[in-house]
Order: sequence, then C-alpha cells, then structure tokens
Amino acid sequence: MNTPTIQRDFLSADQLLNTFNDVQPYYDDLLSREISTLESYQKWLKEASELEAFLEENGAWRYIRMSINTADRSLAESYAFFVSEIQPKLAPLNNALNEKMMQNAFVAELSKDPAYAIFFRSVKVQLELFREENISLEAYLAEKSQEFGTISAAQTIEHRGETLTMQQASVHLKSQDEKLRKEVYEKMAARRRSDIDALNDLYTDLIAQRHQLALNAGFDNYRDYMFQSMGRFDYTKEACFDFHEAVAQKVVPLVKEIQLKKLHKLGKSAFKPWDLDVDPDGHAPLKPFQSGQEMLDKTIEIFDKMDSYFSDCLRTMNTMGHLDLESKAGKAPGGYNYPLYEIGVPFIFMNAVGLHRDLITMVHEGGHAIHSFLNRDLELTSFKNIPSEAAELASMSMELLSMKYWNAFYSDEKELSRAKIEHMEDLLKVLPWIAQIDAFQHWVYTHPRHNLEERSAQWLSLGRKFGTGLTDWTGYEDLQRCGWQRQLHLFEVPFYYIEYGIAQLGAIGVWKNSLVDEQDALEKYKSALALGYTRSLPEIYKTAGVPFDFSPQRIGELMQFVDSHLKSFGQK
Repeated sequence: MNTPTIQRDFLSADQLLNTFNDVQPYYDDLLSREISTLESYQKWLKEASELEAFLEENGAWRYIRMSINTADRSLAESYAFFVSEIQPKLAPLNNALNEKMMQNAFVAELSKDPAYAIFFRSVKVQLELFREENISLEAYLAEKSQEFGTISAAQTIEHRGETLTMQQASVHLKSQDEKLRKEVYEKMAARRRSDIDALNDLYTDLIAQRHQLALNAGFDNYRDYMFQSMGRFDYTKEACFDFHEAVAQKVVPLVKEIQLKKLHKLGKSAFKPWDLDVDPDGHAPLKPFQSGQEMLDKTIEIFDKMDSYFSDCLRTMNTMGHLDLESKAGKAPGGYNYPLYEIGVPFIFMNAVGLHRDLITMVHEGGHAIHSFLNRDLELTSFKNIPSEAAELASMSMELLSMKYWNAFYSDEKELSRAKIEHMEDLLKVLPWIAQIDAFQHWVYTHPRHNLEERSAQWLSLGRKFGTGLTDWTGYEDLQRCGWQRQLHLFEVPFYYIEYGIAQLGAIGVWKNSLVDEQDALEKYKSALALGYTRSLPEIYKTAGVPFDFSPQRIGELMQFVDSHLKSFGQK
C-alpha cells in the first residue's frame, strides 16, 4: 500500500488555517456560484466536500495533539481557538451551503442514487435543527466538554516511589495479593474523590446548556433533539427501552452466574471493589506484550493472517506516525480511532499498559482504522461520516474475528483459553453497563432540572436493575453513587453509547458466520465497511451478513450462543 498524499482540486495545495479569514474566500466562491447543469452541481458538491474534509482534519489534529499531551497549554489553546473562534463563524456559512444545496433542482435527480438520498436526508435534518442562537452554545459545549479529559488526565497516584496513571495503577487490581489490591484501590479512590465535585459541577453545567440548546431548536428535551441530530432514522427511543429490558432479562442473569462462580472460588460471599478484576483461579494477570511496539507488531501479524489488506493499513499508519499507543502522564484517558478525511489515513490513540484489555483495544481501534481505509475513496466526505452503529460494527467484529489468531500473543494454550474466556465474559459484562449508561442519559436529559441527590438515586436505582448486587461498597458508597463519572461519553459525546450494544450484537452475528465460513464472513465484512454511509443501517448490516436487530428475541438467541462458547472455552 503506497503512502497516501493529500490531493486538492479546489483548495490551495499549501492551504493553512490560522484564522477564519483563511477559508472565507472558499465559502464566498461556493455561495455566489451559479449552478445551471447537473455536472456543475456535482462539481460544486465535491468542492464543498473538499472544504469540509480540510476543516474536519484541521480540527482533528488539534484534538489529537491536545489529548496526547493535556499538560501543554498551547495545544489546549489551539483546540479551544478552533471550537470557540473558527467553528462559530463556519456554522452560519455551512448552513447557507446546505440551503443552497437543497434548493437546487438537481437534488431530485441525484436522490435516485441511494448514497445521495441518505446524504440529502441528513442535510435536511441539519437545516431543520440549525438556530443562530445555538452557535455560541455549541462552541461553549465543544470547549467545556473537553474539561473532562483534562481532569481525568491529571489523575495519578504515588505508589512505591512511582507516579502512576489510573490506567497503570489498575494493573495492580489484578494482583493476587489482596493487600496490594486494596492499597492501590484506596489510593485511586482518594484521588477520584478529589474530583467528584468538579465532575458533578461540569456535568450539571453541560446538562443545562444542552437542554437550552434543545429548547432553542424547538424540542422538549435534549434526548429528542439528539435522536434527530445523530440521524437515528432506523430505530426509536422505544427500541432503546426494549434493549434495556432485554439486557436486564437475558444478560444480567448470565453475568450473575459468572460472578457467583468467581465468588465461590475466591471464598467470599461478596466482592469488595478491589476484587472485581482479579483472576479467581490464582493466575497472574495476562501479559500479552511488553511494549507498544510489540503490541503493534503482533497485531499486524494477526491481521496479516486474516487479510493482508488489514495489516497493510496498520503498516501505513505506523509509517506515517499515526499511532500513539502507550499510557503516559498527561495523556487523556481512553482510546479512539480518529478518521482523517483529507489524507484518508486515520489516527489511533490509546493507553496501553501491557494488559489483555489493551490487545482488545488495539484490534478494536484497528477495525475502525480498516473501516476508514476501505471507504476513503468514496466521492463525498459525508459518505465517509459513518453512523456509530456501523462504525462500532467494524471494530467489535474485529475483536471477535481476530480471536482465532490470538496465539500470536499467547503461545501457551491455557493462557490463550484464559484470554478468550476473559473476552467472552467482558463481552457479557459490558452489555448491562451499556444499558445502564444509556438509560441514565435518557433520564438525565428528560429530567434536566434534577439535583445531585436525585441524580445519585437514579444511578443507584439503575445499578440495582443492571447490576448483580454482589459487590459490597461499604466505606465507598460515595464512589458507587458517582460511578457514572468514569464514562467519557457522558461528558464529551452525549447519547453515543448504546451504539456499542447494538453493534456488539451485530458483531456476534459476524463472528458466528465466520465459524461456518471464515472467508465468506470476511468478504461480507469488508463489503459492508466499504459502503461507508451510502446505505441505511439495515442495508449495511445485511451486507455484513447479519440483521439489524436488537430485539429481546435476538438478544436471547445471541446470548445463548455466547454462553455455549464461553463454556466450551472453559473446558479446553
């Protein structure tokens, strides 16, 4: 795979973005241009798309650099300048472009193409939601939400002469030495307690501003606004409620069964918070690699066995410096794959510390990256702007599809079986968490004037519904009440979380198909990813060989399948 370069036909080859004035002439050109033929309209759309890709990528790099080093004020200021000074000035111009686009007589002709029909549908929603008075609010929210990353990145503990990030400290929570686990947990708890008020205040502010934004746009609440804004054309809030109930009925009992077995092996009647990650059979934590480079090399090896195109994607990213993989002080928490629409080569950011979960994150983000590569040549930037339900299908399917080749990390068969069991158990455990976070958001934004006591009570109530009740939080009740504070999505990307659950069900279906015919499943997977957002979600899932279905019946069937395989791994 050749190293891609940026190709521009409309913008200057050396175009920079220091101030809004750098791009104003391009908007003036697009908005003043006469369009009299279908050919000239398509050319106009492509040039508007080129401008969009340039701006998206410029903002992306500012975010990436800031999240790699949150301690560098200049990087934070660069990102803040983009969202507070540049984006607000672009908003009315982008709306004017959308109006010009949709008023054109050739919209009907192009809409005969499903890709354009989906694109125009999204543009129509953007026009319906646009309000001048929301421009400053959106700029404020974009900047304010990043405070979560700054607060979280500053959370470190001192342990035996070392300064550890929360990710690095959590490695000790897998230790067989309970005294050590408790010591580290209490240090982490003390550090988190110091930020409880700050995160509560931040979230309260975000909720209030988001609610006002929804009111300005003519909605009763931010939940309903976001369903429109996120383009959830293929399912409703009622379907989300059905998902919540199905998870409570079909998944939580399986998780409880797993936890009861673990408690029995530990010789305990209830977990303490520092017991949740320890291996009940007395094994040391799985250590699949020693360095970020080793993790990358072995992931490339796995991808090469699956499809050489997959491994070439990671090699290209590595060559171009589009990877930052290891945890370090000052780095924002979490992991992501950030699409870069101009160059067509995404960026993977994560916080690896040598644990099995890092392997999962690597192949997960690798799936996102492959998605970016497969749709990079689509005609318009918007065709590559994939809805989360499809994006997470790419990443979560890769987790399961790659499992067959994890012997690259685990040469010992027993460790390989342990790794698969751990992943299957985590897959089950995360579904109730997804349901709880999503249900929490529905409540938060339909009760925007709630107080902190009501917020905590609702979180605890949901915890009883989606939890197993097997953890003793005595002495740590305050951390239990604000457990939601650890979820980045609540602060930075509201309502983006149930997609993980929907996609997880699709991914299990893709994996199930691969056990029958791996090559066919991989070809369907690639075909689905190559569609970008040129087809509806049901069509994308169908192309991948699975239904877009998260009904109670479907969830029940898939959980039986996962449970049977989990038990079979345990017998090896």
